[in-house]
Amino acid sequence: MKKHTNLLILTIFTAMLVLSGCTSKTGGGSTAAEGNTPAAQSEATEVNLGALKGPTSIGIMDLVKKSAAGETQNKYNFTMETQADALLPKLISGELDIALIPANVASVLYNKTSGGIAVIDINTLGVLYMVSGDKDIKSISDLSGKTVYTTGKGTTPEYVLTHILEGNALADKVTVEYKSEASEVAAVLTSDPSAVGMLPQPFVTATLKKNADLSIVLDMTQEWDKLNEGSSLVTGVTVVRREFLEAHKDAVEQFLKDHESSVNAANSDAAATAALVVEQGIIENAAVAESAIPYCHLVCIRNTEMQDMLSGYLSVLYSADASSVGGALPKEDLYYIAQ
Repeated sequence: MKKHTNLLILTIFTAMLVLSGCTSKTGGGSTAAEGNTPAAQSEATEVNLGALKGPTSIGIMDLVKKSAAGETQNKYNFTMETQADALLPKLISGELDIALIPANVASVLYNKTSGGIAVIDINTLGVLYMVSGDKDIKSISDLSGKTVYTTGKGTTPEYVLTHILEGNALADKVTVEYKSEASEVAAVLTSDPSAVGMLPQPFVTATLKKNADLSIVLDMTQEWDKLNEGSSLVTGVTVVRREFLEAHKDAVEQFLKDHESSVNAANSDAAATAALVVEQGIIENAAVAESAIPYCHLVCIRNTEMQDMLSGYLSVLYSADASSVGGALPKEDLYYIAQ
């Protein structure tokens, strides 16, 4: 049951082909300028970096480009997989050193490896939005009496939606109908613009481009923030093998600088980032990628801010379904806090 749940979570995540936007946040990270210092690749520490083809990959596109050009202090060997069952074993075996993965899966992996990984930053906040052609929906309370179409039954989208509805006393006032794929939700909205659907980016942007009657009516990250002081809706985190962290702490710190710089580049120049996204085969349509990036909450949040936000999020998931975080909440050593 646990394995099935986690695979579903990862499948949902992989389907979210884009993410990022908004202003980069840092929990004590260094400035973007520091992450751009060129160094001779022959003297660089090699870092095997992995990500799923989807949201978290977008935030490291500038880093990947600069590493290939020899413009980073570390030398990054980048691996991108379309399926989690191809990525995670490489991290566990040591073939990968650092990986960008779903937030709850980091907790699952921590438990599975007896603390063998640590989270070093939050790279993506929420990518879920309510979409509708109903112009009367101005706040979450306006969902009362309506049906919301979405995906992710038994996975994090369900837990997020349930938590937000319960927090606004709407659990028994809103009907939720689950579809197997985001494209099915988009089809419902296309046939009936007055319907309400919860979708991830970039499906939101792609759907809006096909139907001018639709618009974003609620940002679920903002709705979460209204209920959870100190925590946040977290989609993706960056993890490191603890063995690699202990042996190459300076390289990990350098990665964090490079990652922050890369996130800043994505948020400040969506067009250039969209071109890199197409080049890497993450998204085929550059226009969709460029339009979606500003709505996908790409960040680089570190240290105690990261711990507060992520631990609060994992606690909500644990209360909904313990197996979604690996059966137990992780200990404090999950979170890497720079000294």
